[in-house]
Amino acid sequence: MVGSDMTIQSKRIYEAVSESDGKRILVDRLWPRGIKKEDAKIDWWPKEITPSNELRKWYHEDMENRWDEFQQKYQAELSSESTALEALRTMSEKETVTLISAVKNIDYSHITVLIEVLQQRKA
Repeated sequence: MVGSDMTIQSKRIYEAVSESDGKRILVDRLWPRGIKKEDAKIDWWPKEITPSNELRKWYHEDMENRWDEFQQKYQAELSSESTALEALRTMSEKETVTLISAVKNIDYSHITVLIEVLQQRKA
């Protein structure tokens, strides 16, 4: 089976919940400000696949200049979290999965890296 059968999308937690979201997976280490848990409709919150506090803080100090290095460091962190990644990969092969985050710019966030890692097939 090829990874193209996966349906993984992303959106900010501040956007409206939609039926097309499928399973809503929160991929932030910290709970988003101003959001009530019952309103978020989160199905799973696997904190172990979010960037470590150290990496998150380091990246936020200079996001523009640290993007490339952040991607490498985060991929390295993810390499030790195969159980949660595999569970998420399996889930995304069976149904639509939406990665939810409070980040302002999803294109330059851990979500982009996470989706890339999820779509890579294991050898």
